Amino acid sequence: MKLNWARRQQLIGYMFIAPNMIGVSCFIIIPALFSIVLAFTNWEFPQLTADFVGLSNFSRLVHDDVFYHSLKNTLIFLGSVPISVGLGFLTALVLNKSVYLKNVLRTMFFLPYITTGIAIAFVWMLIFQPVNGPVNSLLMSIGIDHPPGWLSSTSSAIFVFDIIWIWFLLGYNVIIYLAALQEVSGELLEASKIDGARMLHTIRYIIWPLVSPTTLFLLMTGFIVSIKQMGIFQAITDGGPGDSTTVLSLYIYKTAFRYYDMGYASAISVCLLLIIIIITAIQWIAQKKWVHYS
Repeated sequence: MKLNWARRQQLIGYMFIAPNMIGVSCFIIIPALFSIVLAFTNWEFPQLTADFVGLSNFSRLVHDDVFYHSLKNTLIFLGSVPISVGLGFLTALVLNKSVYLKNVLRTMFFLPYITTGIAIAFVWMLIFQPVNGPVNSLLMSIGIDHPPGWLSSTSSAIFVFDIIWIWFLLGYNVIIYLAALQEVSGELLEASKIDGARMLHTIRYIIWPLVSPTTLFLLMTGFIVSIKQMGIFQAITDGGPGDSTTVLSLYIYKTAFRYYDMGYASAISVCLLLIIIIITAIQWIAQKKWVHYS
């Protein structure tokens, strides 16, 4: 029996998405489900057997100081996302105007986002080098005799990563905002000028509401990407000094692939998944009050 036109189109659609869905299933969905199962076992690599231990891995988390340090560091690190989004919006507003070398500036802002993480790590290690780095050299040249230790200090190291991540995400945020600003109606902006609205009022009451869906998108994707980030932490400090820059993703990696405690690492990863879901849910609920869809 010949398939009708609608069924053929549906079958073609499934064929197009099949490669991607197979990849997502094999490398994301199935491993994620397997990790949830492992969270209730005491499996240690490379053993071939594991015993069911119930919630003991999660009860172990309650008494794990490193886990709490990692959670605090993760939350501090996530604070860089809204800052970068805000700076991206302001930068895009400037670049959207008639400025010299506009295309060159756009390229310069976006370059960090496509640069390899290892290169970024080593450049920032040199910048914040506590003895001869350019930042501390500048501070000492203006009379600060004892500048911060930055990456060598437990009190300041995590905030250096905030600076790095703000810089890293800025270019991407600027490019996305520039695309959104192109869709803002010129007639609305012209009408606001005729009515005598100040620039700040135009931004607050016209431009910002119109690009609020873009802001929601950047916040949600930024939080998800950031909470899973591990590479720069491993490359720059490997979680040190002490545990001052150990975030949850790095703690999972160390627990799984250095100490081979796969069951406990899976329990931490389940907690990380719950945090992602909670943050996404909060944003999705809150967006009903400040996101305006045209």
